[in-house]
Amino acid sequence: MIVIKTEAEIERMKVAGKVVAQVLEILREAIKPGVSTKQLDTIAYNKIKELGAEPAFLNYHGFPASICASINEELVHGIPSEQRILKQGDIISIDTGAKIGGFYGDAAITVAVGKISHEAQRLMDVTKQCLKLAIKEAKPGNYLGDIGYAVQKHAEANGMSVVRDFVGHGIGRALHEEPQIPNFGNKGTGVLLEEGMVFALEPMVNLGNFDVKVSDDNWKVVSKDGKINAHFEHTIAITKNGAKILTEL
Repeated sequence: MIVIKTEAEIERMKVAGKVVAQVLEILREAIKPGVSTKQLDTIAYNKIKELGAEPAFLNYHGFPASICASINEELVHGIPSEQRILKQGDIISIDTGAKIGGFYGDAAITVAVGKISHEAQRLMDVTKQCLKLAIKEAKPGNYLGDIGYAVQKHAEANGMSVVRDFVGHGIGRALHEEPQIPNFGNKGTGVLLEEGMVFALEPMVNLGNFDVKVSDDNWKVVSKDGKINAHFEHTIAITKNGAKILTEL
């Protein structure tokens, strides 16, 4: 069942979303060659606590960190480590969430580590554009399939692919609520979108094939062909005037 939020609840979710936005902005500035993903996780944890919130990911189904830090061919759920050092030319996807006042916020960015290749920059640009297109489709009277169609069409028009195995989701008093929101699909299909629905929209785009696998640590997801991935996410609320982004400053 999809939980419809009141305007007051959406305002409370905006508080959680702003925490996430502030954390991601600090992490964006901290990302540079020589920094470990564990250092980034510590920064995130400290900032979330400083802002009076709780890290949404820490201990969630046993996940041992406050952020997912996924580099290059890694797509999602990378566990931060002191041994994982960023180097020039990497791209890193940071996914994080926060809980405050009984509600969650969830967002992700992909960031360049120093100077990156043209193809890596293009992948990031296309994925970010996919998120903008997804947000544009999130309005009353549209269908869930319209969101996935918009993402898939843009990614594939640029010679890239969208992941099938991992999807966006509803969010609210729980980090993951109904519905699941694929980044592929057909227009006019699926759930009819209504005012008060709140979604975490998160296009995940591969430079190569969309097939992925889970690593030996049972968390980190990587592309099977070894090609790089990008991931952008916002928590949004559907209003009568269209989507309102809750995870931005």
